[in-house]
Amino acid sequence: MALFSSLTPVFIAIICVLIGVILKKTDGEKKERETKSKPLSRPWVDEDLKDGTDHHFEEEEAGEEWQGIDENVTHVPFSAERYSEAEMIKRSQMFYELLNKRRSVRFLSDEPVPREVINNVIRTAGTSPSGAHTEPWTFVVVQDPQLKHKIREIVEEEEEINYKKRMGDRWVNDLKRLRTNWIKEYLDTAPYLILIFKQVYGRLPNGKKKTHYYNEISVSIACGMLLAALQNAGLYTVTTTPLNCGPQLRALLQRPSNEKLLLLLPVGYPKKDATVPALTRKPLEDIMVVM
Repeated sequence: MALFSSLTPVFIAIICVLIGVILKKTDGEKKERETKSKPLSRPWVDEDLKDGTDHHFEEEEAGEEWQGIDENVTHVPFSAERYSEAEMIKRSQMFYELLNKRRSVRFLSDEPVPREVINNVIRTAGTSPSGAHTEPWTFVVVQDPQLKHKIREIVEEEEEINYKKRMGDRWVNDLKRLRTNWIKEYLDTAPYLILIFKQVYGRLPNGKKKTHYYNEISVSIACGMLLAALQNAGLYTVTTTPLNCGPQLRALLQRPSNEKLLLLLPVGYPKKDATVPALTRKPLEDIMVVM
């Protein structure tokens, strides 16, 4: 009995330790589940760059069948040019070689560019396909020096915060080899800035919202066609997505609330001493799968 009495504190201590281990394990598993269920913090995410395809309208608007689109569109015979196989191969090779020369150029000259060229490349971008032919894009061309400088001020202020706080070490380190930072001199020197806005919805004649299907994808395709048109015309740019600048730039340019900034392109000729990183592109076998 004396032995049992002397061992009782030991048993109690062991039981307390076991209970503590079990509680700690249970608490750890709970925290792990909470961590998995909790969305990752991404301070660099730009609300304007989120796809607005699933934009939720009011119930009465979403239920409307008529979208202001003419149901009786005339269909006409389609006339297409057809080339010989040899000509097709030649043209496709030449076009590839032209586009393969495209580079992102951050050192742009202030040399004037014919305005008609800008008009034509944007017309080309406007031929892009879009969901239900809603054409959900607005191309804002800025050539006024003072307005360009205001844009630069807004972009650089936000970009400095992006580089120092929002983007994170991994992203900043990945950009070091490209020698890019928050200083955007080309926003002043480029003769034109083209700001591409996606229209997340339109307006019906009665003022209600009109669905713009796949607006993000549609405008992105148009941007690709614009880049090809610029290269074809002998002009250069660098694709920029100025994080967290959309609302300020939208206000500066007096664009409506249904437009969200997707891309900003400074456009012009390269400076004579312009440089670009010596990058290579993936070979065909790495980007194409034939089934």
